[in-house]
Amino acid sequence: MAVQDITDATFDKETNTGVTLTDFWATWCGPCRMQSPVVETVAESMPEVKFNKMDVDQNPATAQEFGIMAIPTLLVKKDGEVVERLTGFTPAHQLEAILAKYA
Repeated sequence: MAVQDITDATFDKETNTGVTLTDFWATWCGPCRMQSPVVETVAESMPEVKFNKMDVDQNPATAQEFGIMAIPTLLVKKDGEVVERLTGFTPAHQLEAILAKYA
């Protein structure tokens, strides 16, 4: 499944059902550019999880609402509730293990 770009306006709708992962990132962030292909690879191997990404510069309201102070931050929700928050680069094997607990 592809990683979908979402916005402040679509965040709740896209993350309130099932297991979702949202990658909070910015274009100028080096570690974010390293994290992005990892998220895309994991998304291909875990179709039961919905993968999203959100540019914090373009969508500051959601980042502020969830207290995103550093990027990349990966927010995992299950049925609308935050169950995991991962800040900094997360390798694929670790990300898959965390998501498997909820999927």
